[in-house]
Amino acid sequence: MKHIIRLMFVLVFVAGVTIVSAQQKPKIVFENMRHDFGTFKEEAGVQTTTFEFTNKGEVPLVLNNVRASCGCTTPKWTREPVAPGQKGSIQVSYNPKGRPGKFSKAVTVQSNAETPVINLSIAGVTEQREKTLAELYPRKIGDLMVRTNTISFSRIKSNEVKTGSLELVNDTDEPVTIGFKTVPKHVKAVVTPNVVPPKGKSVLKVTYDAKGKETYGYASDRIYLIINGDDNYRNAVSLSATIEEDFSHLSAEEMANSPVVAFDSNTHDFGKISQGDKVEHSFTLTNSGKRDLVIRNIRSSCGCTAVTPAETVISSGKSVPIKVVFDSKGKRGRQSKTITVITNDPKTPTTTLRVSSNVETES
Repeated sequence: MKHIIRLMFVLVFVAGVTIVSAQQKPKIVFENMRHDFGTFKEEAGVQTTTFEFTNKGEVPLVLNNVRASCGCTTPKWTREPVAPGQKGSIQVSYNPKGRPGKFSKAVTVQSNAETPVINLSIAGVTEQREKTLAELYPRKIGDLMVRTNTISFSRIKSNEVKTGSLELVNDTDEPVTIGFKTVPKHVKAVVTPNVVPPKGKSVLKVTYDAKGKETYGYASDRIYLIINGDDNYRNAVSLSATIEEDFSHLSAEEMANSPVVAFDSNTHDFGKISQGDKVEHSFTLTNSGKRDLVIRNIRSSCGCTAVTPAETVISSGKSVPIKVVFDSKGKRGRQSKTITVITNDPKTPTTTLRVSSNVETES
């Protein structure tokens, strides 16, 4: 009987200690858990708010960590233990630079409180500041400012004509006269007006005739300008286009009887080679269609890769090798190069082949 009474006493004591320990957890209570900065201008700079809290528990409260959901939000917090009944704070700053528009960010608070993880949040709307002229037109062509020095015509059919334009900004106090040194034969270019007034703008209008370029695939050109009599080669505007054959006129019968590209493989790994080695591999191209297959163009991704087709016109059912030579001079480590083959196959006009290797250098 005495043993039973003693055991019951121990159990009651342990239960009491457990209850007291549970009751002696700190309790973190925030006055507000969300702050809205409202609408403000980007140039107003960093926005800051403070979340205040009280320890309503019976033992000291310790904030173990406070972290924000993004680097644009920086928290600072009370580092020392907060005694029961005392207050602490978490300061949260938001940097709006380069971040216009609405935002909503979370701040996670970890502590030894009875609720160990609490989420705070900030929100607001940043009005984009007005950009400077230098930001709007970050590149230079002579004395002129431009958004970019490239006009891209993107994808264009081989029989298509497209027009692009470029603003030319004169931020000087003197007029700038523009002429042309060289213009590609398949391009027409005009500047209106050809004398850009001080603090004014002109527009370079370029008309690109893909047929006149007489090639397929990616193509690039340059227009060289004469600016105030200066024909410096740096006064250039780059043109780019990916020229594709137009198959839209083909009938269903012509499509059914068209050439068909078939490669034995689209990839080849040379494995380990020594720096300076030249290695080669031949891909086999078969025309499995019913009409002649014509190789319009072959382009490699770098000058270190040479490609030689045995023939450019492949009759129905015939196979030809396409030899690829990779020169590892000056290369090291893992290498991956591509070869783009463009043909008159209307269903698969572009095929990408890939060669790879691991170039080892002498230790």
